[in-house]
Amino acid sequence: MRIRIISGTTTTTKTTNILLLLRRSQSTIRTTTAATLTTTTTKNSFKGARMMKSFCSNVMTPSSSSSQNYSAARRTSFGLLRKKEGQQQRHKERQQKNNGRRTIVTSSSSSSSSSSSSSSETEGNATKQFVSSLLSWPTRTTLCGSLDISSVGEKVSLCGWVDKQRDMGGICFADVRDHSGLVQIIGAAEGIHANQAKIDEILSSLRSECVVKVVGVVRERNNKNKNIKTGEVEVEVESIEVLNVVSKSLPFSISESEKAGNAEKSSEEVRLKNRVLDLRRPKMLKNLRRRHEAIRQMRKVLEEEFDFMEIETPVLSRPTPEGARDYLVPARTASAGSCYALPQSPQLFKQMLMVSGCDRYYQVARCFRDEDLRADRQPEFTQLDVEMSFTDADGIMNVAERVFLEASGMHKKVQQPFRRMTYAEAMEKYGSDKPDLRFDLEMTTLNDVLKDTEFPPFKSALETSRSSVKVLVVDDSQAGKNKISNAKLKPKGEIFEDAVNAGSASGVFFCRVAEDGKTLEGAKGLVEGLAKCAEEIIAKSTAPPGSLLLFVAGKTKVVNTALDKVRHKCASVLNLIDPKAHAVLWVTDFPMFEYNEDEERFEACHHPFTAPNTEDYEKNPDDLTEARAIAYDLVYNGVEIGGGSLRIYRRDVQEKVFKAIGMSTEEAEDKFGYLLEAFQYGAPPHGGFAIGVDRLVMLLCGAKSIRDVIAFPKTTTGQCLLTRAPGEATTEQLAELNIRRID
Repeated sequence: MRIRIISGTTTTTKTTNILLLLRRSQSTIRTTTAATLTTTTTKNSFKGARMMKSFCSNVMTPSSSSSQNYSAARRTSFGLLRKKEGQQQRHKERQQKNNGRRTIVTSSSSSSSSSSSSSSETEGNATKQFVSSLLSWPTRTTLCGSLDISSVGEKVSLCGWVDKQRDMGGICFADVRDHSGLVQIIGAAEGIHANQAKIDEILSSLRSECVVKVVGVVRERNNKNKNIKTGEVEVEVESIEVLNVVSKSLPFSISESEKAGNAEKSSEEVRLKNRVLDLRRPKMLKNLRRRHEAIRQMRKVLEEEFDFMEIETPVLSRPTPEGARDYLVPARTASAGSCYALPQSPQLFKQMLMVSGCDRYYQVARCFRDEDLRADRQPEFTQLDVEMSFTDADGIMNVAERVFLEASGMHKKVQQPFRRMTYAEAMEKYGSDKPDLRFDLEMTTLNDVLKDTEFPPFKSALETSRSSVKVLVVDDSQAGKNKISNAKLKPKGEIFEDAVNAGSASGVFFCRVAEDGKTLEGAKGLVEGLAKCAEEIIAKSTAPPGSLLLFVAGKTKVVNTALDKVRHKCASVLNLIDPKAHAVLWVTDFPMFEYNEDEERFEACHHPFTAPNTEDYEKNPDDLTEARAIAYDLVYNGVEIGGGSLRIYRRDVQEKVFKAIGMSTEEAEDKFGYLLEAFQYGAPPHGGFAIGVDRLVMLLCGAKSIRDVIAFPKTTTGQCLLTRAPGEATTEQLAELNIRRID
């Protein structure tokens, strides 16, 4: 039995619709009664008839308001349907207890039973019967997510996927979804459309992710859904076409309305292997849309405000000796052993474009680095690459700030010019060249204060070169129950273990400032060892009474890394990080070089094409190992999202930098002769910057990994689970490249 009630636009229309429904229902009862049924089924049919008679009298009772008539009818019809479904289910259970006796049931009961018990494959086959044998490419007039109350009365054509379907015992609803959103569709009453029976049959067979085209009229919903933007309207179906079905079980739910078994609860491996479905999810499509918008705004500001020109640079270039490991591409047409390298950045090409007089260049560049992966790193990534001539560092940073604000939409939240902090200050106070300034917690170097200490771990560290002792001050005296406990600071405690995992062999040492503000309280050995300089430690670190002091000793690089990790852990424990805060700053004046302990040599801190600080160069032009660079990194909420520098544009200075990193004149000529030669043709002063698109969009979307903002990312092992790349080359392919496989 099917009962369908729709809302008309006038009292007359509503009454007519109800009469049509009653006529249809009475016809169904007569047909059912005349059928040959079992005793039980026949009794149930008579009961259904009596219920319908009661329903008819209730609906037809005169009322002062047509809307009240409609509401009463709708409530009554749904109540009857639920009651009848319950009776049918109980009847089915009784029949299943019989010893193999065959039971004849009504067609509506049979449909309901099979729908609830069939497998995904069977359901797909049920819908497949409505798919045309010919391919078709339908068009649409409207996007699903664009409909609202102003659309009522319009005839629309929609195309999309079935988000979910609900069969209320003959009244079928479905949500149809495309990239813009979803909208509810519903069948009309009998007699409204000539093909209504076919429409009802298709609607009842639909399953999640079937592809459909729907033509219908937009009408106002009676029960509005405030959780979706189209929740005030629905589309009454006039025709529906099934374009494709799902013939394989879905690995996870695509619908955002599902509370269980959704993609977020699936492993990342499952999601990446089924990336086509994963990207169909509204959340992932939203991330890609946000990425597109960020890049579009970057292009807009560069071209319209600053007159930059987009120029593509080669993807196949030659290997470089510095930086990360190259991805090599064997060259079949060159001599044996010759390889191209995929670019780690367009650095040298964009500098040569400046020599060429292009003046202002940019590119949304694909870059490749064969290095160990992590949550915010991929073997291939995208960066906005910018270079400009005849400007200083301030001019370049101004362009970068405008690009960031346009891409992020933070015009009202972040003011220009951005805060600036030197590298030396960042490392001293925060132990990081990308400090998160959404919270305080500063650290202090105590080497001078502890020069005469007898506390063994500190004394041993200070007797080693390139080592230090630093203290992090954590004022948790007012934190109440969130106060950091000793259990977290002792061995096996989470803060202690964070320090160990960051490289500190001895973890952290801790004590507290006494209430007198002059002495320390804590472990006997530490307190006694620091007793003579306790007051000086407290004064230099500006630690208030009751505050926690966390010490780490060892190689300076390890100390900074460990205390930076501890700083973030303490902020998390104390809930100091405001998720809505935006802390943007420039870190400037990086060192030109850093010492590689393993290789016992200097290497470029950024890259060897960065210009040295003018003052430092003037003091010692023949030894640049201690010089600062005119380099700057853009940091957002503790994440480096970009950086740049002024460039070297003279051959003699560039050769000195190569010498500082241990590169011979012959090697420099072999690797970078083309650049050195270009500098001899009158290279202009220039500089630039790059912004990591993947990393920036990850932060803007609040994603946990850049893999959530890249359409087809690699895993942490550099594999594509969707296409199973990298693939094995055949023996013939390797032979053409003069490569032989060694087993």
